[in-house]
Amino acid sequence: MDYKFINTDYLDSVSDGDTEIIRELVNLFRDQVAETHIQMKKLFSEKDYNSLGLLAHKAKSSVLIMGMNDLGSMLKTLELQAKEGIETDKYESYITRFANDTSEAVNELDDLVNNRLKQK
Repeated sequence: MDYKFINTDYLDSVSDGDTEIIRELVNLFRDQVAETHIQMKKLFSEKDYNSLGLLAHKAKSSVLIMGMNDLGSMLKTLELQAKEGIETDKYESYITRFANDTSEAVNELDDLVNNRLKQK
């Protein structure tokens, strides 16, 4: 499978190519992004933009570990805009993109782990 959302080179470097470590990272990532998405929607609906910016900063680290540099850049934009409370009309689309991209990444990560396990 050709991966559009994740960077397997980076994952291999942080896991030393160990499929079990990658599986652990995938499970942590899956849980984190689901919780982060729920929190993002809640903070957005409450108009708690500063907290949304702080959460975007935290989420950025998680997606960068998976090699998702484009999403990381978008989260940096959300972080800076939300902390300033500017361009609030864009936040909802950022949150939607976060949900969509991380969902696709989880699918790719599952495929990666399954393929690596088959090769053993």
